[in-house]
Amino acid sequence: MPETLTLRALMTPANLRLLGAPIFIIMILSMMVLPLPAFALDVFFTFNIAISVMVMLVAMYTRKPLDFSVFPTVLLVTTLLRLALNVASTRIVLLEGHNGPDAAGKVIEAFGHFLVGGNTAIGIVVFVILVIINFVVVTKGAGRIAEVSARFTLDAMPGKQMAIDADLNAGLIEEAEAKRRRKEVAQESEFYGAMDGASKFVRGDAVAGILILLINILGGFMVGVVQHGMSASTAMETYTLLTIGDGLVAQIPALVISIAAGLVVARVGDEGDIGGLVVAQVFSNPRVLMLTAGIIGVLGLIPGMPNLVFILIAGALGWFAWKRIGAEQREAAAAAQGKPETAPQPAAENLEASWNDVAPVDVLGLEVGYRLIPMVDKGQDGELLKRIRGLRKKFAQDVGFLAAPVHIRDNLELKPNAYRIALKGVEIGGGEAYPGQFLAINPGRVSGPLAGRETRDPAFDLPAFWIDIGQREQAHALGYTVVDASTVVATHLNHLILNHAAELLGRQETQALLDHIGKSAPKLVEDLVPALLQVATVQRVLQNLLDEGVNIRDMRTIIETLAENAPRTQDPLDLTSRVRQALGRSILQGLFPGNAEIQVMTLEPALERILMQAMGGGGDGGAIEPSLADGLLRHTAEVAQRQEDIGLPPVLLVPPQLRWLLSRFLRRAVPSLKVIANSEVPETRTIRVTSMVGAGAN
Repeated sequence: MPETLTLRALMTPANLRLLGAPIFIIMILSMMVLPLPAFALDVFFTFNIAISVMVMLVAMYTRKPLDFSVFPTVLLVTTLLRLALNVASTRIVLLEGHNGPDAAGKVIEAFGHFLVGGNTAIGIVVFVILVIINFVVVTKGAGRIAEVSARFTLDAMPGKQMAIDADLNAGLIEEAEAKRRRKEVAQESEFYGAMDGASKFVRGDAVAGILILLINILGGFMVGVVQHGMSASTAMETYTLLTIGDGLVAQIPALVISIAAGLVVARVGDEGDIGGLVVAQVFSNPRVLMLTAGIIGVLGLIPGMPNLVFILIAGALGWFAWKRIGAEQREAAAAAQGKPETAPQPAAENLEASWNDVAPVDVLGLEVGYRLIPMVDKGQDGELLKRIRGLRKKFAQDVGFLAAPVHIRDNLELKPNAYRIALKGVEIGGGEAYPGQFLAINPGRVSGPLAGRETRDPAFDLPAFWIDIGQREQAHALGYTVVDASTVVATHLNHLILNHAAELLGRQETQALLDHIGKSAPKLVEDLVPALLQVATVQRVLQNLLDEGVNIRDMRTIIETLAENAPRTQDPLDLTSRVRQALGRSILQGLFPGNAEIQVMTLEPALERILMQAMGGGGDGGAIEPSLADGLLRHTAEVAQRQEDIGLPPVLLVPPQLRWLLSRFLRRAVPSLKVIANSEVPETRTIRVTSMVGAGAN
């Protein structure tokens, strides 16, 4: 009983399908060793012909090569089947050939007798012609196409992979679609590589067919004369006829398979099957058909030519052209009836503009020259793409919202080693990078120069040199900061993203951020938006914070502060000041870590009074006298530089009424300056004034 259950389990359709291929290969190998009766040979020869025809038809109806990705394997198996049949038929021809032309089966007899009329010379000529066609023309051409296709497919892989990764970074496709496309690109290269190798099997099969023909003729002649006592002429005629039949019955399927291989690798595009494409592209133009009919008709009128045949062909082509012209006229009439009558217009004006003509602008874009493509190509171990993903993730963790993906594309208009970073279609930075080299950056305390290409660090504008890998240790020893090309581009991109964080926070990102907070604190968000504030106001407050380098990770505190103060004011600047006070501990922690005292710059009392009077006691009204403004900018820059020289961050402590004005005004002269209000400093922190701004301000 258990044996019966096991046998039934093995006989399931799924198991039979899995066992089919191994059993078939074992049967082919067995045919080379075990003798087969004539009827079995007929069956296998017929099966071989059927398989070859089926493979050719599948190749014709395949829309793209990857739809028939198993073809290289089929090519190998069918070649092995033909060789096995040659071995089996050779055995039976030599053993039973003296008994008559049907000794090796009806199929060989038919090919050897009916197709070549039983004439040995004709059979040899036909066989040689088939071998030449197969070996020299079809197989060689298909192999060459496969070889070139494999080479160009491999060369195109980096660009295809980069396009896939760029679409993924831009959010145009999902990760699953990107994986599918990468797999398809890899399969395409593997397919053409396999076809390049598999074509060698067919060429070897053709050579083997010639050798087998010669061996069978000589071997049959020796067997017939020596073993069976046949006369030399009878033995030669008998065994040559059988050998020719055997060769033809193998070479015709081989030719069909070779044609199928040529059809698979030679097709271009995937719009339809080969038959439909040929009809659509060759016989669709009535002018071509009409001109061809005229030329053939003229040739048919020449005396001595087969006039009837030429006239018939010309008439058929003319009839096809006439039918095609009628079909085009009917299509044009039907199209005209379906449209309202309008005044004739030029062709360019017939196409109405649509929203499809409006191409969206990428929020963040990175364009690279062609020599930088390997840096963003995963297939060539490019690290920049991985670094960009890491930067985007770190940005979300440090700043507090998810920025738009970076859309990467190549740009042939750039220099080969150049790159360009764009924000909403406008260039915000760029530079050059040299893969395989390192950038040695001078942080200001190096002990000697380097031999290399002198340049500037694109992110922080520090003096630097592009050096070879062999100079890396020397640069480290001299005190240079050494980074590779991918790190240079990634650092520059990260620096620009942080500087433009406010512009990256759009309405959509703000809503997504609120939705994300609403998952864990739904009541908190519901009480604020839209009950008290609109999304646009919240966005403006968050942009004000980001514009001054304040992260928005603590969204709970921000939303609670906005909800508390929104009933009293809707002004984004006032709300920003309130939020900054609530985030004061976090702001100071980023500037002065730990509980260390806060070492800051302040305004001289006289200058502070002048500014308060100029502003009318408010933070966003009034104006500063030009000479006072110029002196304030100049002296603030000097004091901030001294602050940085002693290793302290340039922080200016001012009254709350002046904070917004001075922050916006002084940022032009000292981009690294942070202006904080007295009200933003927690009571637990100790303040120490290191210098005062104002001595050279008036």
